[in-house]
Amino acid sequence: MFAALLAVPALSLAAGEAAPAKVAKPDLVKGAATYAAVCVACHAADGNSAIAANAKLAQQHPEYLVKQLQEFKSGKRKNAIMQGFAAALSDEDMRNISYWVASKPVKPGFAKDKALVALGERIYRGGISDRQVPACAGCHSPTGAGIPSQYPRLGGQHAEYTATQLTAFRDGGRNNSLQMNQVAAKLNDREIRAVADYIAGLR
Repeated sequence: MFAALLAVPALSLAAGEAAPAKVAKPDLVKGAATYAAVCVACHAADGNSAIAANAKLAQQHPEYLVKQLQEFKSGKRKNAIMQGFAAALSDEDMRNISYWVASKPVKPGFAKDKALVALGERIYRGGISDRQVPACAGCHSPTGAGIPSQYPRLGGQHAEYTATQLTAFRDGGRNNSLQMNQVAAKLNDREIRAVADYIAGLR
């Protein structure tokens, strides 16, 4: 019986079914070149943007970066600047860029607002039970490292960038994650600022 089960794939391929196409390994040399030509002005040479409004890309999960670039290109994620850049990229370009910048270490950030950081920690680690807000750590891990292919890395991200994204999820300006729309809908401005500031200091 076991031998018969093992034989099934061979029989189906013999009947003319094509084997699944192998995805080419990302080309990090091409990724570095394309990144330098397209991304460096806003996200810095090593992916550690010095501009708080622009995301740090270094050490982000490459699968997440590819997904975001594809959604900028398709218009599912709205941003006129990023849509313009992504429109010129092929799927291969996106993979090469994403895997290259993901290989760069992220520079640690710091929480800046002492008055809010304790609130941010409570929300990140424990959520807000009376409003059914889940702990951020449940999906993005206690250190903000995220879960590859599923949830992005947050640790060390600029607080301004994180707060802007949470506000966009809450207010409907960003609609490429229903889960985040539902979570952010329950947060007020102060809570968003607090959790964004706490995330900036995670490492």
